[in-house]
Amino acid sequence: MGKEANPVPQGKYVPATRFGNLIFTAGMTPRNNGVLIKEGRVKFSDTIEEYTAAVRQAAKNALTAARNKLKDGEQIAGILSVTVYVNAETGFTKQSKIADIASEYFCEELGEAGVGSRAAVGVASLPGNAPVEISIVAAVKENEA
Repeated sequence: MGKEANPVPQGKYVPATRFGNLIFTAGMTPRNNGVLIKEGRVKFSDTIEEYTAAVRQAAKNALTAARNKLKDGEQIAGILSVTVYVNAETGFTKQSKIADIASEYFCEELGEAGVGSRAAVGVASLPGNAPVEISIVAAVKENEA
């Protein structure tokens, strides 16, 4: 399986950094080839499902950045931590429902190894007016024979 291209940084940073067997990703917005697939605040009047594609894209970007730090013969052992920032209207309290979409994506990709600790945080704004930004910390292990 070939590596996917890293998400395109929108400033002076790298998509992911590795220290030993830990990989830390930058915050990833729902960009595909550098272009946001959805913009704007999460609104009370919208259903959570309206953000599924955007959240999955941001989660995919984070996992892709982490996977691109793997060496031959390694794999992601598990997601240790997920932070989901939600750009929502004042008073919005369903950040965890938005974060559930990311958690489901990580489980689809990694099975139970995709379940880690998590924070879902409401914020006043995000870069580019993105609705969501996701960062992860992942552990690395050698492939099993």
